[in-house]
Amino acid sequence: MSTSAHGVVNGGISFWFADDGLPAAREPLASDTSADVVIVGGGYTGLWTAYYLKKADPALRITVLEQKFCGYGASGRNGGWLYNGVAGRDRYAALHGHEAAVRLQKAMNDTVGEVVRVAAEEHIDADIHHGGVLEVARTPAQLTRLKEFHAHELAFGEDDRELYDARATAERITVADAVGSTWTPHGARLHPVKLVKGLAAAVTALGVRVHESTPVTEIGPGRAVTPYGTVRAPYVLRCTEGFTANIKGQRRTWLPMNSSMIATEPLTDAQWAAIGWDGRETLGDLAHAYMYAQRTADGRIALGGRGVPYRFGSRTDHDGRTQDATVEALRDLLVRFFPALAGLPVAHAWSGVLGVPRDWCATVSLDRATGLGWAGGYVGSGVATTNLAARTLTDLVRLDSGEGARTDLTRLPWVGHRVRKWEPEPLRWLGVHGMYATYRAADRRESASHRAESSRLARIADRVAGRH
Repeated sequence: MSTSAHGVVNGGISFWFADDGLPAAREPLASDTSADVVIVGGGYTGLWTAYYLKKADPALRITVLEQKFCGYGASGRNGGWLYNGVAGRDRYAALHGHEAAVRLQKAMNDTVGEVVRVAAEEHIDADIHHGGVLEVARTPAQLTRLKEFHAHELAFGEDDRELYDARATAERITVADAVGSTWTPHGARLHPVKLVKGLAAAVTALGVRVHESTPVTEIGPGRAVTPYGTVRAPYVLRCTEGFTANIKGQRRTWLPMNSSMIATEPLTDAQWAAIGWDGRETLGDLAHAYMYAQRTADGRIALGGRGVPYRFGSRTDHDGRTQDATVEALRDLLVRFFPALAGLPVAHAWSGVLGVPRDWCATVSLDRATGLGWAGGYVGSGVATTNLAARTLTDLVRLDSGEGARTDLTRLPWVGHRVRKWEPEPLRWLGVHGMYATYRAADRRESASHRAESSRLARIADRVAGRH
């Protein structure tokens, strides 16, 4: 962690940890041991899975292994968007039919409320504000995409979504050049670290063994191998998201995509009055290289975007430090959205990785022949999706063990989905950097041309990405 000449704290995992403090350390694994279920990864997916498994069967012996500390990865660095987006829904519609994808979407809609419910039940104060999600368009091409997106969401059963013109958008929030927006109630703002700390405390209180500072180097049927010993269990569940490439044999399974954020100093009452944002919706846009933001509980703006999207060889950072050019780009983006904040200082900058499968589809799987399970590939939509994935993984384990039956969740179309691995280097690095350079070029072309059609460059980038 360092502080720049502008007073920006850079790294230190994230602003969320700087705000709420690092957790007290839990003991690493001491020696070989056994369990009924071993979960690799102490982020949202792993902790939610441990929570629901233990709630379903308090007698289960569950061990969670975390390489650093709970929330060190994306769970402690994200934008705090608890919303109903799920990566891969359209592909699942193509593979399994429209109604199957509608069931997945409705399950995601319900998941937002489920997280809010459990947080209240477990007395986890995560600064949750259930204000929905507002996504704005700032160019004619973005407005065309926004209207198409809005209609598409309605077709997947989101009949409570609303579409706003420029005037109605301005009544909710003053975003420069906004020409329209769409809003869904299925979203909330939260403090990521307060949630992950609360979850870790809840599972520990239920009797789950959580070992931190315990990297898992290899996963196999019936075992998770660490430098300090091997945990043997009938079920080994991989919940490692953007850090999956660190495990032996998983280098090309999910690509660790980098995302970067800044948090401002708290705004004054006059600055908030100039902006609006009284509904405290999470805020996004329809650019190809999109942004995401929230109004924090203590009156800041936390805003993120891609920055440098990928590190050669699927490497991940150590402490969240972000390139100075990325910090400046995010500061410029903040001012483009809110010109009235031109002099507002940035207090903190950080980065983290999210997991991206080759077809950009989130998945949940359990191999009944080996007991190996996994969930992830959320492509940046993980704050809520982790909860649905964990409940699904729980039902799959209980079904396989004979303790449960098939459920609506085990029938969702993302269950058991498999996809090919990413290309080897340097093709992986060239492809990802080329893709995002093309998306940014498409955004620049659309802003300059004022045409209502999306740039053809974006369609080229989509094909490179494998999104279509």
